[in-house]
Amino acid sequence: MTDPPTHDALDARQAASAVARTLREAGHQALFVGGAVRDRLLGRVPGDWDVATSATPEEGASLFPRTVTVGAKFGVLVVVGRHHDVEVATFRDDGLYVDGRHPTEVRYSDAPRDAQRRDFTVNALFEDPETGAIEDYVDGRRDLDRRLLRAIGVPGDRFHEDHLRMLRAVRLAVQLDFAIEPATLEAIRELAPLVADVSAERVRVELVRTLRHGRGRGLRLLASSGLLEVVLPEVAAMRGVTQPPLFHPEGDVFVHTCLMLDAAAVPEGEDPAGEVLTDLLLGVLLHDVAKPATRTVDQDGRIRFNGHDTEGAETTRRVLERLRFPRRTLDRVAALVASHMRFPNLPKMREARLRRFLGDEHFGLHLSLHEADCLAKVGS
Repeated sequence: MTDPPTHDALDARQAASAVARTLREAGHQALFVGGAVRDRLLGRVPGDWDVATSATPEEGASLFPRTVTVGAKFGVLVVVGRHHDVEVATFRDDGLYVDGRHPTEVRYSDAPRDAQRRDFTVNALFEDPETGAIEDYVDGRRDLDRRLLRAIGVPGDRFHEDHLRMLRAVRLAVQLDFAIEPATLEAIRELAPLVADVSAERVRVELVRTLRHGRGRGLRLLASSGLLEVVLPEVAAMRGVTQPPLFHPEGDVFVHTCLMLDAAAVPEGEDPAGEVLTDLLLGVLLHDVAKPATRTVDQDGRIRFNGHDTEGAETTRRVLERLRFPRRTLDRVAALVASHMRFPNLPKMREARLRRFLGDEHFGLHLSLHEADCLAKVGS
């Protein structure tokens, strides 16, 4: 089913079309490229429309009243518009990558060679802004039809060039509801340790997007790809940690967490795609993070996790600090983790303490986490 375009999306395409037309009138080649082309072909509403061109950044800048160079050495500039900015990149070949993120040099080239240096086939499609004709040099249309995310060329080469591409692969797979092509997935598993060199800020962005788009599937794919042990070893440790079957018939701590992610819903009245959703998903992700460390088995065989809420809140703070989350997020998520065991004890809670808890400004978030906790058990 095709999503209807919004006025803002139409305006963004019109802005990019105007930029491409100006470039073409000056004698340069100009094509749409990347995620917007991919999304349009999938029937999704594209966001920003990027333009690839034969014009050098200097030539491009001379054609528009206002531009900002965001990557001079990589041939990228932004045309500043009245309502929408448009990123314009010169067709290029990339030189050697030595830092796992950026090429040491670039050489201006043409569309076919530009396609070969991109990450995944479905992101390397070009579209004629006037006719809508697609130029495909990497079989991206075929992979779109198969709903398959495939690295261009040799997958290991693409991931050695830019380690972040491995996290992007998982995020795109769950965002688009695609499978990851087997050779591409195997390369991720082999090279996953390289993600340790990616900046915490970039890891954070991809992790949040993966959770928001993929929920439980995103977490499972991070685990099966080997990436979870690198970016969130504390969460990876949940796998295989058994729980009392009377209270958790659904399975171990990791399975329970995945099911909770699928069940989580923001409190009524909150933006279902806003900041609160991120805080809730992080709270779900980390609410049982201390269970592996606190697990004990009594003489009668009963499994216990005494104090996992308190220790979990401390672990949550360390994890979110490591990933450079803002203080507001850290405080709110740690509070969710610290309080998630309060609900079973509400009938026994003293009235003053109960009033404080019920009057907490974020009580709706606490309730949403508890509801997801219950649903994950019932829905097993």
